[in-house]
Amino acid sequence: MHHEFRGLALHLWTVDTTPFEEALAAAKTGGFGAVELRRVDFERAGKSGLSNTELLGRVRMSGLRVSAVGCEYGWTFAAEADRERLFASLEEACERAVMLDCPTVMSGIGPGSASLEEGVASIRRAGEIVARHGLRLALEYQFQHPIVSRLDILRELIAKAGQKSVGLLLDAYHLQRGGRPGRGFEDVPGTEIFYVQYSDVPDAPPNAVPPVDRLPPGQGVVRWSDLFQLLGEKGYEGWLSYEAPNPAHWTRPAVEVAREGAMATRRALEAATS
Repeated sequence: MHHEFRGLALHLWTVDTTPFEEALAAAKTGGFGAVELRRVDFERAGKSGLSNTELLGRVRMSGLRVSAVGCEYGWTFAAEADRERLFASLEEACERAVMLDCPTVMSGIGPGSASLEEGVASIRRAGEIVARHGLRLALEYQFQHPIVSRLDILRELIAKAGQKSVGLLLDAYHLQRGGRPGRGFEDVPGTEIFYVQYSDVPDAPPNAVPPVDRLPPGQGVVRWSDLFQLLGEKGYEGWLSYEAPNPAHWTRPAVEVAREGAMATRRALEAATS
């Protein structure tokens, strides 16, 4: 594999119990070039007295890039009464992404029980929102979702929505748990893959919804060389975002967790090239 990804990003859920500025410092010292920011990161900062402008300033001062900005989940299958609030959250995430020079907004599917047809309409509307800001929306496949439990379902919904600004977020953890390990996404064109998250999967059932049993590469069952080689073959050139929430990580110094994850990832990438 002779291919370069954009770099490694630290998803802040991985160091969830660490204060924001310490998490930024841990990401940089630990070997990451970017961070992935969640909606809750902005909410917590606000509760601690840090304004939105100040938070954005801290990120810029850190020297880290922002690989993706998250919005509130649930707009895809939301009840009509909740849609406007949830689309307002998406709009807000877009505004934050623009200010951070980040081209990607990410979203999980989230709760809701609307029909598949309504889901398509919501994805179409979301695509129009992000396109107005000059951004792309990466919609995450999650194996435990009660409606979109298979990657094929999400691909079909996105295709029917017909928005070039909407594509897939593929997560190595969810691919493994969802029966698509290693090269299991060979049928997915590279043009559909907007963003990639990753962590290893223990040889045991998931421990929660959503699971918080995620591991550094090499400590579980994911076939990393197969996965990274296929991403390279498909021409994926974006960030690789290390999303490894685990209570064992949250009890350790964030910089140790970050360094462990970055080093394990680089070993896996090196193995994929040999």
